Amino acid sequence: MATTVPDTAEVELAIGGMTCASCAARIEKKLNRMEGVSATVNYATEKAKVTFRPDLDVADLIATVEATGYTARQPEPDSAPGAAGDDQGGGPGQETQGDELRPLRQRLVTAVVLAVPVIAMAMVPAWQFEYWQWLSLTLAAPVVTYAAWPFHRAAWTNAKHGAATMDTLISVGTLAAFLWSLWALFFGTAGTPGMTHPFELTIARTDGAGNIYLEAAAGVTAFILAGRYFEARSKRKAGAALRALLQLGAKDVTVLRGGREEQIPVGELKVGDVFLVRPGEKIATDGTVVEGTSAVDASMLTGESVPVEVGAGDAVTGATVNAGGRLVVKATRVGADTQLARMAKLVEGAQNGKAAAQRLADKISGVFVPVVIALALGTLGFWLGNGAGLTAAFTAAVAVLIIACPCALGLATPTALMVGTGRGAQLGILIKGPEVLESTRKVDTIVLDKTGTVTTGRMTLLAVHTADGTDEREVLRLAGALEHASEHPIAQAVAAGAAERVGALPTPEDFANVPGLGVQGVVDGHAVLVGRTKLLAEWAIKLPDGLARAKADAEAAGRTAIAVAWDGEARAVLEVADAVKDTSAEAITRLRALGLTPILLTGDNKAVAQAVAAEVGIDEVIAEVMPEDKVDVVKRLQNQGRSVAMVGDGVNDAAALAQADLGLAMGTGTDAAIEAGDLTLVRGDLRAAADAIRLARRTLGTIKSNLFWAFAYNVAALPLAAAGLLNPMIAGAAMAFSSVFVVGNSLRLRGFKAAS
Repeated sequence: MATTVPDTAEVELAIGGMTCASCAARIEKKLNRMEGVSATVNYATEKAKVTFRPDLDVADLIATVEATGYTARQPEPDSAPGAAGDDQGGGPGQETQGDELRPLRQRLVTAVVLAVPVIAMAMVPAWQFEYWQWLSLTLAAPVVTYAAWPFHRAAWTNAKHGAATMDTLISVGTLAAFLWSLWALFFGTAGTPGMTHPFELTIARTDGAGNIYLEAAAGVTAFILAGRYFEARSKRKAGAALRALLQLGAKDVTVLRGGREEQIPVGELKVGDVFLVRPGEKIATDGTVVEGTSAVDASMLTGESVPVEVGAGDAVTGATVNAGGRLVVKATRVGADTQLARMAKLVEGAQNGKAAAQRLADKISGVFVPVVIALALGTLGFWLGNGAGLTAAFTAAVAVLIIACPCALGLATPTALMVGTGRGAQLGILIKGPEVLESTRKVDTIVLDKTGTVTTGRMTLLAVHTADGTDEREVLRLAGALEHASEHPIAQAVAAGAAERVGALPTPEDFANVPGLGVQGVVDGHAVLVGRTKLLAEWAIKLPDGLARAKADAEAAGRTAIAVAWDGEARAVLEVADAVKDTSAEAITRLRALGLTPILLTGDNKAVAQAVAAEVGIDEVIAEVMPEDKVDVVKRLQNQGRSVAMVGDGVNDAAALAQADLGLAMGTGTDAAIEAGDLTLVRGDLRAAADAIRLARRTLGTIKSNLFWAFAYNVAALPLAAAGLLNPMIAGAAMAFSSVFVVGNSLRLRGFKAAS
């Protein structure tokens, strides 16, 4: 048979040197300009996913990235099957990011330690001893050169490609301040012993020869580095959703070879291998049952709240839990072909779709930076043309750059984010980063997973229907005692409910499990049957009309109905279901009040889903969906022009959480869901979703007001600077006041309260 040549190949590249979202956009644009190449660059994970024609070489792609001013390499392949997913989530790359934090932290510490005395001496005339300006130069020089080096390097890279970002403004402003100070110290009068910066707020034209701006250069560097450091720390967790997914699977497996049991790592499992799964163990990989019967808990993968009964010939999925008997399974898919690995791919794809998100400061600086640079050059030209002299012209131009240098801008996002996330943590709400906040304002639809989100995620005994003349407590005593001896999750729900209502349960004198039907035994001298009506039928026992109606009603509402009989007569029907959380209905009301339309999305059957939706007040239900379908549902809603929030707790929700505009993960759920979400609700209470959206919107509002005021002070003073009327004290005071204002505005978030 002839082999077919694939139309496209795919590679993942690790990208280095990006400092903001606009860097990712620039790389993406350059790669997509290559013929036959389609690329997505993710700033958060620092990776590029590239689809290209097979006749192209990966080296060409790397060369294109490097020509853009960044680095690119292929991540090292892992030897273990499926381990590639680990690298996608961080793997070796995680260590690299950890190493990158160390020099950033060193630069930050250097900047803070050296900048504080420089700022203090410049702002407090009493501390300006005879040669204070030379000590300021000595302390500020390492800050502007060593500590600020990442900004200068990025600015140079941007300049080579005709672009300007926050790095450009920071680099130009700090260098202008430092170089002018050098000129004033060595060639002007600022180096004279006894020179002081008097605390004057008068507006007067000066030639600048006696002014130094070292505190501005050092202070800006320290503040901006602090913001970058906190941002880098949050980026280290990017991609952890994939690691959490892959760690969910079993690590070892017991294979049957030549009639012997042999324990091997899951990575060595091959298609066709037969392996053993004992009660309570995870199923190692996707396969088909060849021997045994059991109940398999697949809720983490499928969202199905009721364990699925499996027997010979039935398919089972890797990472699901064998809740009942012993199973012998034949492996049908291993490694990257398993459902778990495919879900990891879905999460990765959804995360890459967020690569276009940009920081608010970058958006503003895209316009602000070129305008300021043009204004500074215009100021220089204007004063030179008007015969003011070279010194006065340069003073005015440098003053424009100094006052425009956004000291408060470095604090605008980090301080609001730190206070907002700190307050959120106190309330059980974890916010991942600034990109998350932008989504909260736009969301208009909230998709809710059912199992573990709207419901408890645990099977619970909800109702007992008894035949005429039968005591409910007696039903619970006998049925509960028999079910207590079973490992089946539904049986455990009955036993727990019975013990809660009647207290201690008797011990069965005889017990037998009837696979797929229920349990039978002797309790207190009574021959008791608990299970499906088919089990009772085998003993020629029929349900009376009243119990038959109760069973039909329960099943119509999506609940599991269990028949109870003893001594040859049907005595009761028990209703077991995944109970709705007490707070869910109130949470739906609060979400509606925030302008959100709730939709219930679940892998469970339609009857169950509609019953739950009716109980909590949700009108739209989408049921019986697999994990891939959940992603498709979110995409479909987004294609309709909706901005979608998703709340979930299971592995089956992870990809949809990553695809949604805003992902809210229940902290009581799996690590995979928590890592894929943008917000984590630690309490597992759906009301926290409404509080989380309120807090995120409030934090975003604070960041926006911070950004406005951070620029407002600069913009208001720009005309004075351009007119040559701004002395360094006014510039320093305005910069300090704007920073204090931004911090104070952010601290107001500490007063945020959860709705009572």
